[in-house]
Amino acid sequence: MKKITSKELRNAWLDFYKERGHEDIGAVSLIGDGTTGVMFNVAGMQPLMPYLLGAKHPSGKTRLCNVQGCVRTNDIESIGDESHCTFFEMMGNWSLGDYFKKEKTQWTFDFLTKILGFDSNKICCSVFEGDANAPRDEETADLLKKIGIKPENIFYLPKKDNWWELEGTVGTPCGPDNEWFYPRHDNPCSDKCDITCDCGRWVEIGNDVYMQYKRLEGGKYTELDNKNVDTGFGLERNLMYVNGITDVYKTDLYADVIEYISEKTGIEYGSNAELTKSMRIVADHMRTTVMLIGDINGIVPSNVGAGYILRRLMRRAIRHAKKIELDTNELVNIAKIFIEKVYNEAYPLLIEKEDYIISEIQKETDKFNKTIEQGLKEFNKVLSGIERHKEFAAKTGEVVKNEINGKTAFRLYDTFGFPLELTQELAEEKGYSVDEEGFKAAFAEHQAKSKAVPAGEFKSGLADTGEMTTKYHTATHLLNAALKKVLGAECHQAGSNITAERLRFDFPCDHKMEADELKRVEEIVNSWIEEKLDVTSQEMPKQRAVEIGAEHQFIERYPDIVSVYSIGDVSKEICTGPHVKNTSELGKFKITKEESSSAGVRRIKAILE
Repeated sequence: MKKITSKELRNAWLDFYKERGHEDIGAVSLIGDGTTGVMFNVAGMQPLMPYLLGAKHPSGKTRLCNVQGCVRTNDIESIGDESHCTFFEMMGNWSLGDYFKKEKTQWTFDFLTKILGFDSNKICCSVFEGDANAPRDEETADLLKKIGIKPENIFYLPKKDNWWELEGTVGTPCGPDNEWFYPRHDNPCSDKCDITCDCGRWVEIGNDVYMQYKRLEGGKYTELDNKNVDTGFGLERNLMYVNGITDVYKTDLYADVIEYISEKTGIEYGSNAELTKSMRIVADHMRTTVMLIGDINGIVPSNVGAGYILRRLMRRAIRHAKKIELDTNELVNIAKIFIEKVYNEAYPLLIEKEDYIISEIQKETDKFNKTIEQGLKEFNKVLSGIERHKEFAAKTGEVVKNEINGKTAFRLYDTFGFPLELTQELAEEKGYSVDEEGFKAAFAEHQAKSKAVPAGEFKSGLADTGEMTTKYHTATHLLNAALKKVLGAECHQAGSNITAERLRFDFPCDHKMEADELKRVEEIVNSWIEEKLDVTSQEMPKQRAVEIGAEHQFIERYPDIVSVYSIGDVSKEICTGPHVKNTSELGKFKITKEESSSAGVRRIKAILE
């Protein structure tokens, strides 16, 4: 195969499909827009879903391509091996009712063999074997044979392996897919070592999905007139193959950072399994940190939502930096390598936002460094206490488990800022477990106490339901929406108290708001009041409310049917309180005070004139 850099591979993909009439639509935000029910875009095709389901693409084109960044953190515990990454890129191309199987099988084959240099004799493919509701995909199999795939290298697999559809839906496109495989090496584990073997020799390098059917009631299908193609190939995975590498951290995406970490710590990469794992975690998590903060809809570390995931990644990177005795101040230099050298061409926005990205990384690093040492001391005290208990219990015959109880785990979280996942990870390294259910119970008890409603106080933080209180309650929705515009989408309500004289609104924020920030918030709220926006309410299942992007906290506490209040197109929240019918009723909004409410939480007090 041809040796190739990540930049060359990225450009080769785009050039190949642009030469075949595709429009490069570029990458969209890593942050989910609320329509797909996931926090981050986790697949290259995800942002294209509306167009694959029938909507016209804004470009007006029917042939599209891009390289889309994705973030997956559901398997975060796997990070540290040689192949998993939290951020990765998917090379994709799509046909919206344009070409179909004949063109696509040929182009995928040509890209793999002519551009990347894959040996056609080693390429294997899987196609749908058919079932009672949909036929065997002989069409794709025949096309694969015609372009040069050996018949013995084509495998028919069941629906769970070679079929795509949106489960639980009716009337949506679906269909078989053609997956492409290549061997890591030429040493089969047995005579039956093929793509269905779990020995690790065969790896899927990409797939072409053919949306040719519409799902009907009862699991039946009918042919579509307008058929689509959805292709996805992992950039990191293909980069490893073409360069003969089995470790993603040896590709040029990570190599400079790994070398830098090795230089600063004196640790040779690969010389020690545990230390190498920590080096990989630092490199991976800092790459994802750069991408999330530097995204077009960039986020910052916080205690909720996507900001919480970012904080968890950063704090995990900091802890593993300490394990390999890497000065945590070096994390900003690692970030600079990713920004200035690795992704400077593919993601120019990172260069524009470099100072901001570095500043946020430094702030979070400093903040965590102040608490982690004390927290680790307390954690070690907990383990010492369990060990002493075990010694005493041994004399009485009592059995003591190597387990940190839920209340203790919650105290580490509440007092020392240790997320449950961090306590679990630390405990596992020492041979202990954590009572997760006990933690949840302690957390729920704490929340119940914190949110207990004093006598005479109404729901939604209202002191009463009078005219002015109702106005202030509606104004808090506008304030919440304005803060998101000024401070970032991750900003949200952390508490409120509303009387007939004023509103009080708490929200997560890591700094005292500047005068110009407060002014912008005021101006935005007042502009919405002047627009005379209608306030409407709609009842719906709470899952539907989540799907349409309605603002909410602690969704599990709501009944199955909820009320969603919309103010024009600027605010949409699940809410139980009273509202005015139009923002013109509110008067002029004025912030009277901004102050600290608690660690990492700010408070705004405001009036309506």
